[in-house]
Amino acid sequence: MNFPKEWTQEEFLKNKKILEAQNVKVLLIDTILSSIDYIDTVIYNPFELSKEPNGSVFVFYCDSGKSTLNRLNEYRKKFPNHHCISLKGGRSYWRKNMTVFDD
Repeated sequence: MNFPKEWTQEEFLKNKKILEAQNVKVLLIDTILSSIDYIDTVIYNPFELSKEPNGSVFVFYCDSGKSTLNRLNEYRKKFPNHHCISLKGGRSYWRKNMTVFDD
């Protein structure tokens, strides 16, 4: 799979389902200490994240998505064995009722 710089919420939900079926771990990373309702998030902790399996996908979010997109190169240098992506629109665009279905 080709990993872009950003995923929308819909892309995140669809790709998470696909990748986890292939035993690839996908984590939604909270960089602002403000979790998103109705989905599991992980607080940004570089030491703990570095213990995740190689090839895992880290999707970072902030309030608007701008800060995590600007810091994406920093995250990619810090986690060279993982795929780092920013959540487009961040926490403010997250729709708690959005679901995805198999095609």
